[in-house]
Amino acid sequence: MTFYIFLLACGSAASAGLFFKPGQWYESLTKPGFTPPNWVFPVAWTTIYLLLAWAGYRLTQIPGSQVVLALWAAQIALNTLWTPVFFGAQRVLASMVILSLLWLVVAVMIVLAMQLDVITGLILFPYLLWLCLAGALNLWILRSNR
Repeated sequence: MTFYIFLLACGSAASAGLFFKPGQWYESLTKPGFTPPNWVFPVAWTTIYLLLAWAGYRLTQIPGSQVVLALWAAQIALNTLWTPVFFGAQRVLASMVILSLLWLVVAVMIVLAMQLDVITGLILFPYLLWLCLAGALNLWILRSNR
């Protein structure tokens, strides 16, 4: 049951993409050559959200994981916030700030999770890698589309 609560939280974050789609504004932006094809984004995010739910569930089974679970909650809130700020409000600088905070929260979450359970830390690592790519894309867009 606990896994499904985390999955529901991830689904809620993912649903922001249903309301704030990339659309014409995003398509018109100058983007770097390393921008993944559009089909990669839903595949990557589906995988990441499943891993996040699994990691969240695992954390509930580990004594002393309260701080990591609080970071989990913070990251899902920041994750959810990024989409309406970037695609909805089209505020590229503000979305870069959110993404930077998100990256920091996830990095700390992984370090602390690794101290409690290496497997859980490793489950979260692809998320940090994806955020590195997302940060590079966001920064490129910010610098190239003033």
